[in-house]
Amino acid sequence: MHHLLQIWFDWVLHGGYLGIIVLMALESSIFPVPSEIVIPPAAFLAGQGKLNLWGVIAAGTFGSWLGASVTYWVSLWLGRILIVKWGRFFAISESKLTRAEHWLRRYEAGGIFFARLLPVIRHLISIPAGIIRMNFTTFSLMTIVGSALWCGVLAWFGQTAITPEMLRDPEGLATALKAKSHLIAAAVIVLCLLYFLVLRLTAYRNGTRP
Repeated sequence: MHHLLQIWFDWVLHGGYLGIIVLMALESSIFPVPSEIVIPPAAFLAGQGKLNLWGVIAAGTFGSWLGASVTYWVSLWLGRILIVKWGRFFAISESKLTRAEHWLRRYEAGGIFFARLLPVIRHLISIPAGIIRMNFTTFSLMTIVGSALWCGVLAWFGQTAITPEMLRDPEGLATALKAKSHLIAAAVIVLCLLYFLVLRLTAYRNGTRP
């Protein structure tokens, strides 16, 4: 894993915007590329004038949408049976897939938006979205908005928390930023709970079963 981190880190340092797009596309699929070693160092380079900060966020957002879209259409084409059959090789059990399907059928757009902000979940949420044939326009819009927000947060980390020494240690950089991103994850979870509470109260008010 250390060797892979070094390779991906070099893609950011030398590949510029194209490297960011490719890595974030992988990050939004089943490949375990940590976004913490993609956007923050790119934002650090932007602070040095080697890249443009808004260009970094745009490239990260586009890459996230691209990877999520490919996963969506592949899942739609393969169907549930093949996903269940081969999903165990990617830690996707049938019970997890069923829960994800129920999640999306219930929360739809909001479910996609919040999933894009949560670790691990954002890697796999496109699979059930494709299987249940969620409206692709809605899926794309929520993916773009959620990904842009997440890339913006990581870019802020990159310009405030990264030191030149961290650029020589990608594994240490990923560990340090993951520790800091726990606060962001906690804030997202609070927002999720508030969102679900509003849906439940609205359902009761309308006289329907929440």
